[in-house]
Amino acid sequence: MITEPPTITTDRLILRAQQASDFDPCVAMWNDPEVVRHIGGATRPAQDVWFTLARSRGMWPLIGYGFWIVVEKASGQFLGEAGFADFKREMNPDMSAMPEAGWAFNRASWGRGYASEAVGAIHDWLDEFRPGASGCIIDDGNLASRKVAEKCGYTFWCEALYRDNPINVFRREGPVA
Repeated sequence: MITEPPTITTDRLILRAQQASDFDPCVAMWNDPEVVRHIGGATRPAQDVWFTLARSRGMWPLIGYGFWIVVEKASGQFLGEAGFADFKREMNPDMSAMPEAGWAFNRASWGRGYASEAVGAIHDWLDEFRPGASGCIIDDGNLASRKVAEKCGYTFWCEALYRDNPINVFRREGPVA
């Protein structure tokens, strides 16, 4: 089982393990109301951002996958986060049998294709190291993330309730092991 996030590089990006120095740019991203508008709708206190940063790195030794920090290759500038998790959501359908993809990018990186490039790269990794289905949850109004998901092969699977809120669940079959 993979216990540390491997570094992934693309033409323009580096996806790497979380570092303590990522805290401030993560706080800035998660405190931008436009970034969180379709991801729960509420900005996050610094402590919650720290817990997310630690959880994202901590999933690797537990389940063999997790999240990466995404930085621009040319400048080293923080752009966002992308990866997979098992959040043990209490919902139907139960998504705990498959990696749940997620991504968030700071507003300065929007509209430049970085999300599609990063999310495509993590799915290439997933197909090689953990073939099979994966899922993601996308808010109704988040057309940009829906386009990113569809480019990676996700299709609408079902509507579900999570914490009494309706959500859209997408599924990607991926290669069979």
